[in-house]
Amino acid sequence: MAFVLAALLAPGPLAAHEFWIEPQAFAVAPGAPLVADLRVGEKLEGARYGYVPPNFTRFDILLGGAAHPVEGRPGDRPALSMPVEGTGLAVVVHVTRDYKLTYNSWDKFEAFLEHKDLSWVLARHEARGLPRDRVRERYSRHAKSLIAVGDGQGADREAGLLTEIVAQANPYTDDLSGGLPVRVLYRGAPRADTQVAVFARDPGGAVSVATYRTDAGGRAVIDVVPGHFYLVDSVVMRELEVSGPNDPAWESLWASLTFRVPE
Repeated sequence: MAFVLAALLAPGPLAAHEFWIEPQAFAVAPGAPLVADLRVGEKLEGARYGYVPPNFTRFDILLGGAAHPVEGRPGDRPALSMPVEGTGLAVVVHVTRDYKLTYNSWDKFEAFLEHKDLSWVLARHEARGLPRDRVRERYSRHAKSLIAVGDGQGADREAGLLTEIVAQANPYTDDLSGGLPVRVLYRGAPRADTQVAVFARDPGGAVSVATYRTDAGGRAVIDVVPGHFYLVDSVVMRELEVSGPNDPAWESLWASLTFRVPE
């Protein structure tokens, strides 16, 4: 009971860090459990988070035209360990609840915005007459991961998330010699001319980072290498109405997609 209480009261994922779903296996046999961690960190290193229902608003496995809610006990790690019926490309979806944080340093807020190519926020912050000493923000994470079940046939799909990244090729069955195209969405519409960060881990554990920009249709083509694990990440920042001194002035919405390219 003490462990469960600690898990429920644990602080939320840090806003300036990536949040992603990391399966223990990206290809599983039919009927075998899908097992994955929820992770928070930088450059594909970070803490594992457990199954804590108060901390998420959605946790599903999409397979074969059906959505299977992820079941577990509070505090379970890995957060996902559940079989599903059927074969094909499974899409794991996880959406966190809203969290709040305060930047007590303008430099840290500025560095975060520059890192995510959101520097336009700086001018808007000043134009709105907002204070620099305590920048308040609300944030949430909108994560997806692709796992091949059996033959792995199928396609990623729009999951109806507020913001999401949709793979437009199947990393387990399609020819990726020309790269893997992805589409970045916000409220179902393409996000044009926006940064996409890609974190890649090779079989030896070395991590590299690259950035891309979407075209007018919200599309970017990611260079991929067999045997590598990928996290694709993009962030929306939007203004919030401030009616009191403790209200957040900004909201960041983090979209992520993970997959592995087979050898």
